[in-house]
Amino acid sequence: MGLRPNLLTRRTAGVASTTLALLLSTAAVGVVPAASAFSAAPTEACAEPADVHSDARVKAGAHAKHEPNELTAKETREREADLAAALRERANFRAGAGAAALATVTIPVVVHVIQEDSTRAGGNIPDSMINSQISVLNQAYAGATGGAATAFSFQLQKINRVTNPAWFPIVQGSSAERSMKSSLREGGKNTLNIYLGELSDDLLGWATFPKRRLDSMDGVVVLTESLPGGTATNYNQGDTGTHEVGHWLNLYHTFQGGCRASGDGVSDTPAEAEPAYQCPTGRDTCTATGLDPITNFMDYTYDTCMYQFTAGQAERMLTAWNAYRAA
Repeated sequence: MGLRPNLLTRRTAGVASTTLALLLSTAAVGVVPAASAFSAAPTEACAEPADVHSDARVKAGAHAKHEPNELTAKETREREADLAAALRERANFRAGAGAAALATVTIPVVVHVIQEDSTRAGGNIPDSMINSQISVLNQAYAGATGGAATAFSFQLQKINRVTNPAWFPIVQGSSAERSMKSSLREGGKNTLNIYLGELSDDLLGWATFPKRRLDSMDGVVVLTESLPGGTATNYNQGDTGTHEVGHWLNLYHTFQGGCRASGDGVSDTPAEAEPAYQCPTGRDTCTATGLDPITNFMDYTYDTCMYQFTAGQAERMLTAWNAYRAA
């Protein structure tokens, strides 16, 4: 699929308006247990996989020294087995409590702005950029930019500004990152903590996958200047945030697994051999049916190129929410 011609207009309008940050999507998606496209998960309870990977988005042409690796086939199977085990646990709990799985979700958001000093170059961005980022998330996850509507909307609860040169830039995998998150993270499993700042190694952002047991590393890290109206050329319409929140809700990259049948575990995202950069319309790197999903939020293309989640991704996110993050 090619670039939607009116996408840039919609996103520009989103930057100008901050009131949309308070609007909540009411899109509903039915809860359907996800059938994994990966190797069958074991039926017995399994140990939660070690959280050795987060997932990142990288600028075109960048080669991050410490870019978080793609999951191996073994690690992916472990995560899928853990999801199946978590779903069984939740189903047993809900049966005993008489509670139903959620079909719509409003996610509380706490934003931590990590600053070196009070200057814009030092990370001090205006609240209007953060409000616009929340608006972009709500548009993307409601399907307002052209993709499938998901169950999720986002409500900004708090902006927490922290001036600490020791945490600027934010270095992925460092003791400073752990110290920052351990000191600042707020809320339970259902609370999205977003950390904004200058990032190391040409990364645009990274995120943790959901786990059965909450730890302080849970959350999303995003390059400050990738927010709407930022200075990150080609990556300044807020879709790094959209991409990383997708990981936080249990989506893999569209190119996870390459051309193998399992791919990203979602049946309606065509297989893709490797990340797509810029906006290579018509690219087809696998023999399986369908062109590469370059307009999907979970690829690596320019913000102007990506505009959609699929119905399968929406289902996968909601299934994972009910397994891992629902109260």
